[in-house]
Amino acid sequence: MHREPESASTKEHRTVTRVTTILETVAASEGGARLRDLVGVLDAPKSSVYGLVQGLAAVGYLEERDGVYRLGPAVAMLLSPNRSALTAAARPVLERLRDRFDETVTLAVRVGYSTVYLDSVESNRLIRYSAPLRRRRPLYPTSGGKCLLAFMPPSLRGGYLAGLASGEERTAIEDELAEIRRTGVAYNRGETLPDVAAAAAIVQLGERPVAAVACAGPLNRMADQLGLVGEEVLTAAKDIAHRLA
Repeated sequence: MHREPESASTKEHRTVTRVTTILETVAASEGGARLRDLVGVLDAPKSSVYGLVQGLAAVGYLEERDGVYRLGPAVAMLLSPNRSALTAAARPVLERLRDRFDETVTLAVRVGYSTVYLDSVESNRLIRYSAPLRRRRPLYPTSGGKCLLAFMPPSLRGGYLAGLASGEERTAIEDELAEIRRTGVAYNRGETLPDVAAAAAIVQLGERPVAAVACAGPLNRMADQLGLVGEEVLTAAKDIAHRLA
């Protein structure tokens, strides 16, 4: 049986080395690192480093605020198996909301241009919605993803929408997102899966969105009470925020 030489399997790859160096430098920098710091550490062209950090930010491994790069949510949400303070605070609220409607309740966060379910409390019914945890899903049109998208920084939201839709379709989505920012609640009526409906609400600490809580189930059970579900998920989101404060 043919085997690759050990030296070949452990050979350093320049792009991988640059990416890991960026992450390690940002992690070790108290308060984050600026682009010029990373350029200096890597001794690489500014355009090349900028492309790498933008790519890492797009998938949630870095976050940029006012020109400073810090580790993004993907590091903890996708790589760490440990239960976070967020999931610990939210769990009893999710269970209470599940018991209220006996439908599946989820807690989601934004990771770059994706949404990731951190926790789920499933319905006791035989036919129910089941959500995969710690896997990337589209922000739009999931109900939780809509909430997270609506409360994204405008420049990031614009970049996402530019690749999603154009013309009248984009205008309709932007109007929907504006309504979500006004009410704090998003709905999905068979847009992701034809037979599933959901309502979600944004969890905010002050002005900072940290997660979305959603209740989802078969469309034929959810349709007539979706407005009530929306009111209850909004209450649940405020309760989670209170527990985190």
